[in-house]
Amino acid sequence: MHSHTLIIGGGIIGLATALRLRTAGVQVTVLERGVCGAESSWAGGGILSPLMPWQYAPEVSDLCNAGIVLYASWAQQIHALSGIDPEYWVSGMRVLPPLDLATAQAWCDTHGWRYTLDAGGLYLPDVAQVRNPRLVKSLRAAVLASGVRLVEHTAVIDFQVKNQRIASVGTTQGAFIADTFVTCAGAWSQAMLDFAPPLKTIKPMRGQMLLFKASVGLLPTVLYQQGVYLIPRLDGHILVGSTVEDVGFDKSTDIATRDQLMQAAYRLLPALQQAEFIQHWSGLRPGSPDNIPTIAPHPHITNLYANAGHFRYGVTMAPISANLISEMITGQPTSIDVTAYRW
Repeated sequence: MHSHTLIIGGGIIGLATALRLRTAGVQVTVLERGVCGAESSWAGGGILSPLMPWQYAPEVSDLCNAGIVLYASWAQQIHALSGIDPEYWVSGMRVLPPLDLATAQAWCDTHGWRYTLDAGGLYLPDVAQVRNPRLVKSLRAAVLASGVRLVEHTAVIDFQVKNQRIASVGTTQGAFIADTFVTCAGAWSQAMLDFAPPLKTIKPMRGQMLLFKASVGLLPTVLYQQGVYLIPRLDGHILVGSTVEDVGFDKSTDIATRDQLMQAAYRLLPALQQAEFIQHWSGLRPGSPDNIPTIAPHPHITNLYANAGHFRYGVTMAPISANLISEMITGQPTSIDVTAYRW
């Protein structure tokens, strides 16, 4: 009899964890208080890279790199299981000046990232992207196809803890019992685990984004300059992002930010002024100190794990994070050193 794991949170991290555990032969239930992948997972841009990897701690760029290495085959596996293409695409990324070129080149040389210099900037030809709303749909279908039980519209109310173990989870749909429990609740993880020693502080960080519809091929690659990025999709849509706002659980958008993002986008790509403006939205990223997530067993509660706090890079880190937590739960050696991601 295989053990049963209950995952709380059905975003990309929760679904990826469910799929990986199910593949390892574990019985899995996913609890989601709303609809799977409708929060941060849906709202992001889907660039599979830390925006400027040379600006991050090794704990972030190493975890991202480990995810990037797995991505093409992971996307293929999900596509095969679900029949839905997550649109993994090596579109490349052009980083425009101003930037610290010497530091960027040194980092790329050390980490084996190909680059070319152009117009005072840097072109990274191997940066890929995934269309995250499609990835969510694809993952959800893949998880169901592999035999995971998905329970949506079900919020966690409390935990029954006995002898340093979780016995059951109380929800709006009654109690759920399992052998192990994993929180993948993103920005909501902190509040949900108020009975346990805190995670590295995980809190919501709002990001506002815009969407345009342009002609196919207008923008062949991701463009980045000073915190603003343009992400082309294969069908001509172009995303513009993104802000980083510490405003609590507030998902509202505002016209001043929309105008700011629009003006920045028009400077980067003047032809975008002729494109059709489609949508303006925001999402709440699971912010954490230095962007370092918690991927670990609880220090005192023996059957509780966290896979949360990935901040801006949950989509990039999803395949490796899912592998690591699955390895911990099933007693395998971990793929990479996990010291930095402890509770």
